Amino acid sequence: MPISYKKLFHLLIDKNMKDSDLRNLAGISAPTMAKLKQDKVIQSDIIGKICAALNCQPSDIMEYVPNNKEN
Repeated sequence: MPISYKKLFHLLIDKNMKDSDLRNLAGISAPTMAKLKQDKVIQSDIIGKICAALNCQPSDIMEYVPNNKEN
């Protein structure tokens, strides 16, 4: 997947928050948190919940990473 959520986990470190803190604050499930850690597809409403909980923009928690593999 060309979307990376590494920025989210750096932001959590900067805010001294644990994964469970974000899950409780944003109202997201443990399986969704696991998807984020694996850079899997996340619905936009989940992105909205995370941004509302952290008072940030989507670009603060995710980024596009082009796939450099040639087909």
